[in-house]
Amino acid sequence: MNERNRLGILLSGRGSNFLAIADAIASGRLPDAEIAVVISNKADAPGLAAARERGLNSLAIEARGRKRAEHDAEIIACLQEYRVDLVCLAGYMRLLSAEFVAAFSQRILNIHPSLLPAFPGLDAQQQALEYGVKVTGCTVHFVDEQLDHGAIILQKIVPVLDGDNGDDLAARILEQEHIAYAEAIKRVLSGNYRIVGRRYLPSAQANLG
Repeated sequence: MNERNRLGILLSGRGSNFLAIADAIASGRLPDAEIAVVISNKADAPGLAAARERGLNSLAIEARGRKRAEHDAEIIACLQEYRVDLVCLAGYMRLLSAEFVAAFSQRILNIHPSLLPAFPGLDAQQQALEYGVKVTGCTVHFVDEQLDHGAIILQKIVPVLDGDNGDDLAARILEQEHIAYAEAIKRVLSGNYRIVGRRYLPSAQANLG
């Protein structure tokens, strides 16, 4: 039996995407993965409590009052201690330092509630509404040193309805996030891809390039 790939989850809030990943593992949709550790920069994050309820290794590494380099170094050390293969940001509301990204090069994933490169940063759903787009969605991408910028693994499209407010749209996008993240993790863990420039390509396409 092959050893499972070890995921490290970073979160700051409720952790709904973390729970979706955990459910995908429990249901067998991610048979080659296990959650090695869940880390939050906030001790009172509901997602951290949810991780403890599931019996997962979980800890808070508080960011408040600390320099970014010092905080990131402690998280890197923790992820390495738990032998994490892939880092998954699940509502982690801090930019990662260049040192963090380098420590897990092409091994950090993030999910964002828009069709990047449209509407990066905070309140992407409200940005989409105010801009008047007719479709938006979510994006799972590799993390690099820039905000919401790394190579895109997959995207899911969500229509913007005429009667939508920000909460309505966010809820529908979140449903697709929960599907997309597990799919993206499965693709990455398969290893059957290459990054060509900024493009994520399945191996068959990569060989053509």
